[in-house]
Amino acid sequence: MNAPRTILLSRTDSIGDVMLTLPMAGLLKERFPGVRIVFLGRGYTAPVLRCCVHVDEVLTLEELKALSDNAAMEVLRNARADAVVHVFPQRTVAQWCSKAGIPRRIGTSHRWWHWLTCNERVSFSRRRSELHEAQLNIKLLQPFGITGIPELGPLAQRSGFAAPPPDVVVKGFLRNDRRNIILHPLSKGSAVEWGMDHFSALIHLLDPRRYHVIITGTEHEAARYRSELPLNSAHVTDAGGKLGLDRLIQLIGACDALVAASTGPLHIAAACGIRAIGLYSPKRPIHPGRWAPIGKGAVSLVAEGADPEGDPLMHIRAITPQQVLAQLEA
Repeated sequence: MNAPRTILLSRTDSIGDVMLTLPMAGLLKERFPGVRIVFLGRGYTAPVLRCCVHVDEVLTLEELKALSDNAAMEVLRNARADAVVHVFPQRTVAQWCSKAGIPRRIGTSHRWWHWLTCNERVSFSRRRSELHEAQLNIKLLQPFGITGIPELGPLAQRSGFAAPPPDVVVKGFLRNDRRNIILHPLSKGSAVEWGMDHFSALIHLLDPRRYHVIITGTEHEAARYRSELPLNSAHVTDAGGKLGLDRLIQLIGACDALVAASTGPLHIAAACGIRAIGLYSPKRPIHPGRWAPIGKGAVSLVAEGADPEGDPLMHIRAITPQQVLAQLEA
C-alpha cells in the first residue's frame, strides 16, 4: 500500500483532548516523511492547533456545519486526504468523510455508525484500559503499521507544540524580577475543582518577594473568583477574561509554572515544558493514569491514601496548599 500523502485527524472536543492528540501527528510525520496533516477540530481549539509544527492545515467543525452537507463534503474532498482518523467519534463528520470518498476511513469499532462509514475499524476499550489517553489515541494508528505504544515521555516529545513569544499585551502581565506562577482555579465544569479557599491559601503561602501570581480564566469564571480570591495582594495580577486563547498560550509559555485541575491550560503548560501541577482524584476514569499532563515539568498530585472508590471532590480537597507549594519549590 502506498504511503499516504495527506491524513485528516478529526478530534472535535476540548482543548485538553486535542493537546493529547498532537503526538499522533508527530508519529505520523515520523512514519511517513513529507505527509501532510490536516486537523479537524472545534473553532475554539484552532489557536492550539496553529502552535503545532506537525499540523499543516486546520479545519473547524463550526465552519463545516455552517455549510450545506454537499458543501461540507466538497471542503473535505478539497483537502485531498488519503485517510481520515476519527480520534473523537462524531457521527456527522464520519458521514461527511464517507460520502466525500476519502479512501481510508479509520475509527473505533465501538461506535455503531463507524460500521456504516469506516472501512478500517480498530477494536479497543478506552473505559477499561490502563493506558493514558495519549497512548490510547495511538491505537487508532494500527492500520498504518504503528502498533507499539510509546511511553509517555517520548509521546510528550512528539507533540510539536510551542508557544509563540509573548507580545506586548502579554508582557504587561509578567514580572521579570519574580517567578511568574499561573493559578487557573476553575474548569468550566470539565474537572473536579480544588476550591477557592485552597487557592486563596496557596496565594498567601507564596512569598511576594519571590513569586508573582497570575489568575486566569474566562470572564464568566472571573466573575466567580473575584469575590473569593485575594486579588488586592501586591503580588497578584488578575488576567481573567482579558486574554483570548492565543494570548493565553503565549502567557503560559512565558511563565514558570501553572496550577490547575485537569483542564486545557494544564495540558498546554505541560507541552510548553514549564512546571505543570495537576490536581487529581484517583477515581476512574478521571484519575491521572488516564489524564495526567505529559511533559518534562509536569506532575500530578493525588491526596495520600485516597480511596479510589471514594468521593472525587473529597479526594481533591484533601490535597493541601502546602503540597502544591512543595512542588512549586522543587
